[in-house]
Amino acid sequence: MALEDPAYRITPAQQAAASCTGAILTSLLVTPLDVVKIRLQAQQKYTERTNANGRCYLYCNGLMDHFCGCGPGNGQKQWFQRPGHFNGTLDAFIKISRNEGIFSLWSGLGPTLVLAIPTTILYFVSYEQSRLYLKELYNRHLPPDREKVQPHWIPLVAGATARIFAVTVVNPLELVRTKMQSKRITYTEIRKSLKIFIQQNGYAGLWTGIVPTLCRDVPFSAIYWMSYENIKEYFGSEVPTLGLSFFAGAVSGSLAAFLTVPFDVVKTHQQIEIGEKTIYTDKPKKLKTMFEAIRDIYRHNGYRGLYAGLVPRLVKVAPACAIMISSFEYGKVFFYRYNEFMFHHGASLHEITDFYAEEYFPPEHT
Repeated sequence: MALEDPAYRITPAQQAAASCTGAILTSLLVTPLDVVKIRLQAQQKYTERTNANGRCYLYCNGLMDHFCGCGPGNGQKQWFQRPGHFNGTLDAFIKISRNEGIFSLWSGLGPTLVLAIPTTILYFVSYEQSRLYLKELYNRHLPPDREKVQPHWIPLVAGATARIFAVTVVNPLELVRTKMQSKRITYTEIRKSLKIFIQQNGYAGLWTGIVPTLCRDVPFSAIYWMSYENIKEYFGSEVPTLGLSFFAGAVSGSLAAFLTVPFDVVKTHQQIEIGEKTIYTDKPKKLKTMFEAIRDIYRHNGYRGLYAGLVPRLVKVAPACAIMISSFEYGKVFFYRYNEFMFHHGASLHEITDFYAEEYFPPEHT
C-alpha cells in the first residue's frame, strides 16, 4: 500500500487528528513516571534536574516541558509537596496510589495538555508536510510511473524545520500561560504584566529561553526522524506494524536523547533560572547566557554534570517516542484507508475499520 499516493493522501486535518490521539495517549501513559520522579526529588534538598526548594521547577510529561510554581497560593504546590517518604520508584508508585488515590499519579496533567496537544499537532503536521514537499521536490523529474525515493537528509531537514516552527510559535504562549499560573492572575493583570515585561525586555523577550530549547530540540528532532525513517526502510516496511513503529520510535528516541542530553541539562538549568528571575517575579533580572550556563555546570560538576539525568531522560523519552509515533502511524494508515474507501466505494466506517485492521494487524501478528 502506497501511503503517499496523492489520490488518497491524508489531509493536514487528518494528520492533526492522528497526532492529537497520540499526544493524549502519550500524556496519559508517561505522566505518572514524571510525577513519581518529582515526588522522589522533592525529598532531597537539591538535585541536578530540579530545584525543589525554589519558586519553580520543570515538569515534563514526555511531550513538552513547562514550569510549575511552588510559591504560596499556587495550586501545583498541593500535589508537589504532599507528605510521604519513598524508598524508590516502585515504592513511590505503590504508596502514592494507596495513600492518595490512583489519580494522583496524573497530577499536573491538565496544565500540560493546554499547550502539549496543540504543540504536538503543530510539530507532527509540519513534519509531514515538510517531508512530503521535499520528497516531491526531489523526485520532480522522475516519470510518473517510477517509484519515488526519499534520501536520508529529507527527514533530518523536515524534523529540524518542524521543531523550529513549533517552538517559535509556542514559546510566547508558554511564557504567558506560565505567568498566569504563577499567581493565578486575571487576563487584565497579565496584560499589564506583559506590557511591563515588553518595556523592560522588548518584544524579543517573549522568546526568552528559546535558544536553549532550540539547541536541544532541533538536533533531537533531526536525529530522531532520520533514525526512525531509516529503521522503517531497513525493515522494508512502508506500512509498519504497530510493533515495528513502537520499536523504531523507542530506538530512535533513545539515540536522539543520548546524543542531546548535554543540551537538555543546560536547557533545564536555564529554564529554571528563567522561571526564578523572569516569570515568578515582578522585577525580572538579567539571565545567564547559554555559554555562561555551560561554563558554570562544567566548573561545578565537570563533564559528568553535562550528562546528569541521562538515565531518567532515557526512561521517559523512549516510551514517549514509541507511544507517540506508533499512535501517529496507526492514525495515518486509518485515514489513508478511509480516504481510499470513500473515494472508490463510499464505504461505512465499520467496513473501513475492518479492512484497516487486516492491513495494519496481519493475521501472523494477531
